[in-house]
Amino acid sequence: MLTLLLFALQTSTIGENMTFTHKGEEIKTVQRSELSLPPFEESMIDQNKYLQLVEGLEADMHEEPINATLDEYGNLVSEKMGHKLNRKKLKESVYSSFFAKRSARIEIPLETIYPRVDTELLASIRTKKISHYITYFNSRNKERTHNINLASEAINNHVVFPGETFSFNQVVGKRTVDKGYLPAPVIVRGELTEGVGGGICQVSSTLFNAVDLAGVKILERYSHSRRVPYVPPNRDATVSWYGPDFTFSNKYTQPLLIRSKVIGGQLVVVIYSSDTLDIKKREVPSAPEKLPKEVNAKKND
Repeated sequence: MLTLLLFALQTSTIGENMTFTHKGEEIKTVQRSELSLPPFEESMIDQNKYLQLVEGLEADMHEEPINATLDEYGNLVSEKMGHKLNRKKLKESVYSSFFAKRSARIEIPLETIYPRVDTELLASIRTKKISHYITYFNSRNKERTHNINLASEAINNHVVFPGETFSFNQVVGKRTVDKGYLPAPVIVRGELTEGVGGGICQVSSTLFNAVDLAGVKILERYSHSRRVPYVPPNRDATVSWYGPDFTFSNKYTQPLLIRSKVIGGQLVVVIYSSDTLDIKKREVPSAPEKLPKEVNAKKND
């Protein structure tokens, strides 16, 4: 009799699995017992175990959207939708299967994450060039040129919406070796020294002059502790991950598109917007075209 009872209990749980799928493909399978709360296996779900399941599925399925961009020739590159776990619908499906005490195949419910910038928006703000600024550098300095290229690519195609604040540090991110940045001369407390990410401040300074020319509201800008050769005096914008940032806000009613590109020994930043935008440009002095004299930073430590 006892043997029959044990056999009945075993067979009652056989096959009580939840298989989670995405587009028909199996992602994860859990047994009903893995979610139950002892000693109430038949009637209660362990919330900690359920949360672990949800977070695992979230990590597997989450995909960030990709904004529409312009390629190097100015052609539109379409956006890509992202998706995240729909926790409410997942809970309904899991709880229904658990309390029904039956096996189930659950298609993981997802929510669409829309990109901030789509092709329709980008097409409407790429037509009117409202300002541009060019600075010059020695392209033979490979490390510095490499860093300038990385930071330039980071701000390229960035859209600043009306009323939004642009932060150079947030957009470019931390300048580290892991992200590809190389040691190059930087100014620290008035002295020239070697540091990862040297050259980045030329990108922030070029951007500052381009957006200042466009008449945006500058919120935060700091000059270097000593003069830099790639912009006129007091026209630089020093940045550091653990220090100063360069920020501005878009005071206009239309989004602003930042285009940044390295051409040989030139860094070109162009600001675009809608044909309907009416701006009042500021007067900004041009950058010197004469290449700055190279300094061996290691000799100045």
